[in-house]
Amino acid sequence: MEYIIFTLKSALFDFSRNKGRTFLTSLGILIGVLAVVLLTAAGLGLRKYIQQQFELLGSNLVTVLPGNLDEGLSSGGPAFGRINFSEEDFQKLKRVRIIKNVVPLYSRSFTVSGGNDSKYSELYASTADIFVTFNQKAEYGKLFTNRDVEKRSKIVVIGPELGKKLFGSAKKALGQSVKIEKQSFKVIGITKSKGGGLTSQDLDNAVYMPYKTAYVFNTEKTIMAFYIQARTEAEIPEMKRQAEKIMLENFDDDEFSIVEQKDLLSTINSIFSIVNTVLVAIAAISLLVGGIGIMNIMYVTVTERIKEIGIRRALGARKFDILSQFLVESIILSLFGGLAGLLLAYIIVFFVQPLFPAYIDTFSVVLALGVSSGIGIIFGVFPAKKAADLSPIDAIRYE
Repeated sequence: MEYIIFTLKSALFDFSRNKGRTFLTSLGILIGVLAVVLLTAAGLGLRKYIQQQFELLGSNLVTVLPGNLDEGLSSGGPAFGRINFSEEDFQKLKRVRIIKNVVPLYSRSFTVSGGNDSKYSELYASTADIFVTFNQKAEYGKLFTNRDVEKRSKIVVIGPELGKKLFGSAKKALGQSVKIEKQSFKVIGITKSKGGGLTSQDLDNAVYMPYKTAYVFNTEKTIMAFYIQARTEAEIPEMKRQAEKIMLENFDDDEFSIVEQKDLLSTINSIFSIVNTVLVAIAAISLLVGGIGIMNIMYVTVTERIKEIGIRRALGARKFDILSQFLVESIILSLFGGLAGLLLAYIIVFFVQPLFPAYIDTFSVVLALGVSSGIGIIFGVFPAKKAADLSPIDAIRYE
């Protein structure tokens, strides 16, 4: 135990003599660990964000999307097709008895103006059933109805955050007019807030409009996707089969996908896992660079302390003592950089979390500390062995 304490004290004393060099040597490991941990945290946050998006939707839902998702996954990304669905497809799906509910969706980003301000927002154009699908209720005013859809009423329902940004408060937005691409729409309702988090903020800043009213923007009258809902979970397979039969009347089987929420979530998670792995691997290159930096500095340190090594050997120090001394110094340098990088990552994630659900898991911590320690051992062993192999006589004579 005394030997370990002596070795640690010796390493810390040497670092105190060269504070600037110590910091710059650890900086490479710090940046590498910071990059790897932050990218891992971002990947975990993205996965959590996607899960939150799906949790916002009602139960027993199946999504009909353009493109072949299975084919896209095998090629490393989603193969979204160039087709669009139509009103004809919507009416055919509505006639399928086993389907409880069909929700068409047209979505697009717009600048929404109201009061004395303008804000960028996402437009969701659909039937009144979108509020059931997104689990939305009115805080002020009312939600539009399917009668409003058929009448193409120039009305909208907006999220509370958007109302607050444009008119000072959500309540004041009720009854006001907003402009989207020079078209005026009356605000008839404000949805209840979904609370904090990026997913909730998306909906709290959204604009909901009858999909036929949106034809003023959607001149081709296209539908981007359908949400179809079964009465029970047991009916989902049969509902998918009948929906597929309907879609095959107008499209080839590789032009659209009918997926359950869990299947879509799994596909998207797989895609982002691949992307995140590649990004982390790229970030890990900086760890390699940091390790090479430590090795170079340790070689310089060995050269500077050749006489000291010779004297210690002459006084009875073993090769193992010299080897362990320089190896411990290398590991401490790496651990210092790793801990500093990890601490900085925690601070950054703390400030990012209100906007994005990134988080650092136990695996990231173990990985960061394990890798930084491993780098210290791997890149420190070569200069340490060089020091241990020095002849005491030659070392003392070294100039």
